[in-house]
Amino acid sequence: MSNYLSRLLDDAVNELTRLPGIGRRTALRLALHLLRQDELQSEALGNAIINLRKGVKYCSRCNNISDDELCGICSDHRRDVSLVCVVEDIRDVMAIENTGQYRGLYHVLGGVISPMDGIGPADLNITSLERRIETEGISELIMALPATTEGDTTNFYLFKRFQEKVATFSAIARGVAIGDELEFADEITLGKSILNRVPYHKSF
Repeated sequence: MSNYLSRLLDDAVNELTRLPGIGRRTALRLALHLLRQDELQSEALGNAIINLRKGVKYCSRCNNISDDELCGICSDHRRDVSLVCVVEDIRDVMAIENTGQYRGLYHVLGGVISPMDGIGPADLNITSLERRIETEGISELIMALPATTEGDTTNFYLFKRFQEKVATFSAIARGVAIGDELEFADEITLGKSILNRVPYHKSF
């Protein structure tokens, strides 16, 4: 039980604490801040969250987030469709796009292989990647997964599975430090890692 004077405030705080990195003190501060705002501002925030949850889709081609059936990247005819950069999640797409150095397409796996967490190949978007390889004429797969044990395991699995189906299998250069997530790499380092990618079999 909380010591808050309002059940509604307590409910709001409990929901805010479900967000990553938000403890009860921060949740209470945010809830009280919303109470001090103009009602229309709070409603706008609430509606934006509802619309986000109900309206955002996953691209039917690459699994990136999108407002439409195809995301803006997949529907951009100026992109090089022969290049596909394989990433762990949507934040990695955003990080690479912010470099302005890559003009191919993406494939979002939705995670990496992690037996300790019970995540195997069947839990990732690998079947859809195989379908794209078979139908889209992809000539190069660029592995841009985290420089972690799980990322390396996933890289190796994909290499063994698709090495006979794709002409070039490459990995981003390890300008990104071991253990780093792509979203936290600076744009210059990440951009150079994409441009200076190396054949996968030479990356380990």
